[in-house]
Amino acid sequence: MARWPFVLALVVLNTSAAQGWWVRGHSILCRAAVASLPERMPGFFRDGGDAIAHFVWDPDLARNRGTPLLRRAEGPEHYFNPERLNDPSLPADRSRFLERCADQGIAPDKVGFLPYSVAEWTQRLAVAFAEHRRWPDNRHIRHKCLMYAGFLAHYAQDLCQPLRVTMYFNGRPGPDGVMQSRGIQYKVDDLIRRINPAPGDLASGLEPVVLDSLMTGIAAQIENSRSLVDAVYGLEGRLPPAGEGEWTPVPEVVAFGMERAREAVKFTASLYLTAWQLSESLEFEDWVVRTD
Repeated sequence: MARWPFVLALVVLNTSAAQGWWVRGHSILCRAAVASLPERMPGFFRDGGDAIAHFVWDPDLARNRGTPLLRRAEGPEHYFNPERLNDPSLPADRSRFLERCADQGIAPDKVGFLPYSVAEWTQRLAVAFAEHRRWPDNRHIRHKCLMYAGFLAHYAQDLCQPLRVTMYFNGRPGPDGVMQSRGIQYKVDDLIRRINPAPGDLASGLEPVVLDSLMTGIAAQIENSRSLVDAVYGLEGRLPPAGEGEWTPVPEVVAFGMERAREAVKFTASLYLTAWQLSESLEFEDWVVRTD
């Protein structure tokens, strides 16, 4: 964490009481991810940070209480609780994951679908990129790529939040068995917005990479995030209050938030690169003709 002293100073000075909740942090991360992309990515995409930062809100908007069917379906896309599974290995796809849950007699939504949200939206973006390669002047395809990128970014960034990949997402039992630290999820979810880093600082020096294996890369990111669960709980008393309560930035908390933010930015950008490379090998059947 001591690697970023210059960034920490900038972040502490830049702390603000911006309005919003959760999603504004996602927007910051999206702009940084796009800023970190190499020139081999298409120009419209590298210029599309603002659009992607807009679309990244949509998965949370889908959890509107006025649309209960959508809310119930969308919720499990945002978390993964592997402790609930007897086998810690990650099934290769959503269908096999559902089979494992059935074999174990556990409701899939008790575990969550987050790894598959990331994988499937990466491949959706790859299909849209393949359309762009074939019909580069089609503005609708370009818009679709940016929208898909926003959805993918949301789930990818959730995966980098340690409390999104543990069943102890909003508190855990103390030595006496009593649940402690209730409410910590909301403090951590809002941390990026609270420290308010500049996207350029987050992107500086990052080198996103193409994932050799999509699911292997996702599984590795889950383990990376899970390794920090204890660290998150260790910071609980120094985290900013959820919402707009006063908070004096604590260096250890800011350092943790910056490390997670940069990891989320790199992971998001790496998934964009992975989708772009995959799109090069995709083909369409003869009936697919995008004339408008």
